[in-house]
Amino acid sequence: MGLRDWDHLVPVATGEVRPEGFELDLESRAVTPDVLSEPGLDGGETSFSRYVLGRAAGDDRLVGLPVFVMRGFRHRCVLVRRDSELTSLEELKGARIGLTGWPDSGNTWTRALLRAAGVDIRGIEWTVGPLVAGETGKDRVGPVPFPDNVSLTGDGLAEGLAEGRYDAIMTPFMPDEFFTPDSRFRHLLPDHRAAELAYYRETGFVPGIHLVTLKREAVERDPGLPQAVQNLLERSKRHWLARRRLLADTTPWLLADLTETARTFGPDWMPYGVAPNAAMIAAFCEELHAQGISNRRIRPEEVFDI
Repeated sequence: MGLRDWDHLVPVATGEVRPEGFELDLESRAVTPDVLSEPGLDGGETSFSRYVLGRAAGDDRLVGLPVFVMRGFRHRCVLVRRDSELTSLEELKGARIGLTGWPDSGNTWTRALLRAAGVDIRGIEWTVGPLVAGETGKDRVGPVPFPDNVSLTGDGLAEGLAEGRYDAIMTPFMPDEFFTPDSRFRHLLPDHRAAELAYYRETGFVPGIHLVTLKREAVERDPGLPQAVQNLLERSKRHWLARRRLLADTTPWLLADLTETARTFGPDWMPYGVAPNAAMIAAFCEELHAQGISNRRIRPEEVFDI
């Protein structure tokens, strides 16, 4: 199984949490694997968007587990120049925006924020490209044609923003410069954390970005495998959280953050399973269709077999 180095998976990778009823060979990946294209993999981390689009097209070669190993709010993912006058999503009407991929899950969620703010995404001049020139290992195009207002570039979006070619960029990962005192960039929203909290109180979820999938032939060999894998990753997540609460020194304010997270979201801000993620799954399926990425409105019950 190919997965990236998410903290909550570390207990499985180190053997502190072991599988029950099956053997696991876990491979750490720098980028999300294409599970179907690798004969040596029985499963792995998969883009939520690519998985749902496959299901919408009738491709059921992957069995998705409602185990979202990557989740995150997207308000923080919109950057502008430090000297920009823009401070709200509503002000992006008719803007020039660069983003790091068109059909991918994260940018789908970010465009959903614009739509919710009353911004017509068809009126934006979009440019899809790498955050930094020369980045490789990501399919930025996807399986469906781009709309007419979307173009591709090989130039770095961060430099394009700095040079004034874009009014804003959307990126899940901050450029290195962002962490320096004299960075040319800032978040669009002056208080993105407050906006994210308001979003959670309105929707009841933190958006899912990547999930775990298994090849159907692996499930046919062992029908109990999906639930066994989900149980393993649930135990790993709980073990990781317990250790973080005990050794809360990864960052200077981690303990305060862990406390506030528990008070805000309850015991688990990233629940696994279909039922606790039903609203999020339905919202994402709706956005894929509303944004023209999926040519049909896939029903949430079509997404997962378990």
